[in-house]
Amino acid sequence: MRPGQRPDRPLLQIARPSFLRSSVGPLLLGFVALAILFGWMSWFFHEQTMRGAAIRSSTKVEADLLNFLTILQDAETGQRGYMLTGDERYLEPFNEALTNLDSAFANIADVTATRPYLAPSLTRLREIADQKVRELTVTIDRRKAGDIDGALDIVRSGAGRSLMIDARALIETMLASEEGRLDALQAESARGRNVLTIAIWGVLVFVLILGGYAIMSAWRQTAGLIQASDELRLSNEELVAEGHRREQAEDQLRQSQKMEAVGQLTGGIAHDFNNMLAVIVSGLSLLKRRIARGETDLEELVDAAIDGAHRAGTLTKRLLDFSRQQALVPEPVDANKLVSGMAELLRRTLGAEIRLETVLAGGLWTTYVDPGQLENVVLNIAVNARDAMPNGGRLTIETQNAHLDERYAAEHAEVKSGQYVLVAVTDTGTGMSPDVIAKAFDPFFTTKEVGKGTGLGLSQVFGFTKQSGGHVKIYSEPGAGTTLKLYLPRFFGAKDAKRQTEITGIPRAERGSGEVILVVEDEESVRKLTREGLTELGYVVLEADSAAAALRVLDARNDVTLLLTDVVMPDMNGRKLSEVALQRFPNLRLLYMTGYTRNAIVHNGVLDVDVQLLSKPFTIEALALKVREALGPK
Repeated sequence: MRPGQRPDRPLLQIARPSFLRSSVGPLLLGFVALAILFGWMSWFFHEQTMRGAAIRSSTKVEADLLNFLTILQDAETGQRGYMLTGDERYLEPFNEALTNLDSAFANIADVTATRPYLAPSLTRLREIADQKVRELTVTIDRRKAGDIDGALDIVRSGAGRSLMIDARALIETMLASEEGRLDALQAESARGRNVLTIAIWGVLVFVLILGGYAIMSAWRQTAGLIQASDELRLSNEELVAEGHRREQAEDQLRQSQKMEAVGQLTGGIAHDFNNMLAVIVSGLSLLKRRIARGETDLEELVDAAIDGAHRAGTLTKRLLDFSRQQALVPEPVDANKLVSGMAELLRRTLGAEIRLETVLAGGLWTTYVDPGQLENVVLNIAVNARDAMPNGGRLTIETQNAHLDERYAAEHAEVKSGQYVLVAVTDTGTGMSPDVIAKAFDPFFTTKEVGKGTGLGLSQVFGFTKQSGGHVKIYSEPGAGTTLKLYLPRFFGAKDAKRQTEITGIPRAERGSGEVILVVEDEESVRKLTREGLTELGYVVLEADSAAAALRVLDARNDVTLLLTDVVMPDMNGRKLSEVALQRFPNLRLLYMTGYTRNAIVHNGVLDVDVQLLSKPFTIEALALKVREALGPK
């Protein structure tokens, strides 16, 4: 099978300095802010579209009312011509009016169905029209029968004239009502366009600032790594000054490989983020141009920009996976059940040309891993295998108990001898050369065409396996297929229930339920958008910009149900804040949110048992699920 992306960027595994970690948080905050802002803009565009439909409806009501009055006038014109001349050719306008009158009235009734305040006027208009038609018909019939005097007596009575006056007055009243409504809608639409214009300019400025920050961070990271590498090189030169020429050559080779890895990492990050920012900036630019032209069908551009922001968030998460900084939620897992449960998903993913086979061992040991992350790992491997079999083939997933002895552990760094649960994935694809195998787990490395994949598939597999205390190994030859083996540590404890309860849908707070949430976040924009999201979900929301301010709010109110706090804050972090708050309010529920997990709530790469965590960036759906989970089922 083949790894993810970019064959020209090998990467060594190096420790991430503090300045590299510190740049992840602002980028995550920026992208979650963009995602929430785009969600609001999507809703606002929908509102503008509804206003446009209402304006068109009012315009049609006015046109239909005027058309109805014109038809009545045509009927009266035909009657008068016939009365004066006796020539039935003059009855053509009258007969055509009778034909069109019912359909014209039906059009008015359809358009005004959502306007109950017009119903009495519409009923009265129909009565007047029917009386007018009867009056015209009677005069015409008498004229045809030769009773000209009788017909003229009806005309001279003025009844028909009064009916037309009433019809005109009634239609003018209805037109005035619609005109006022139309003026209000047009004014509201104009205000909406102004708000959208300001919002789009604001988003453009924000995107440019975020892009500039990302580029500057990449440059700073590169400069810092170069400086650190240079210092290391100088130290090594001083220490091995009396060493052999071979040792000096090895030092220079290691330095060259390290710099190549730094260039691969920074170049890959800059390349993918620039692509995603290009989607966002281009989409917003097109939005601005179309709004200036008055167009309202803009959802496709909004969706494209939101997708770019989501892809950027996913890229950052995968970088954390590779660097083993992702918070895991491990539990006892039966690998046989997990593979069986994924079978249908894998078949749909692989397609009809690839046959899936599973060989599941009896008496398989239990392993202790994050089941969701393990499913992602198996899926990533399967996708790479599919790409290595363009003409179809067979994919086999096998489980068995395994033991890695001391000899194997001595030959492979970071491997501990002991008992493991083996999950092996074998394909019949093109296979890999030794050079490709050596680079397969490097991020942004690939043997695929440019633009294919994210370049982090197998690096994510490597990071998860190592963070879980396991081992991963590739066996492959060109043209002979590939086997990728995951060794996951055996679990010796008792099987416990899952730590978290799955909640489906987008739960909302019940009105009047008394669920009050205190949001603690030192970043104003994130705090504001989180508050807006919770308010949209129906919760009562309080906010604080620091741990000290949060404690003051808790002391002032006794109705706070949930504390939603950022983990990394100045003076007092979120974990310390929760400990102090629980001492004062033992029944308080807790939910942490963070874009980068540190030792406050994560130890040895595993989320603490008593912790509920919401990872940034998050969608409103993820926010709703985590808050409802933290509050407990209703």
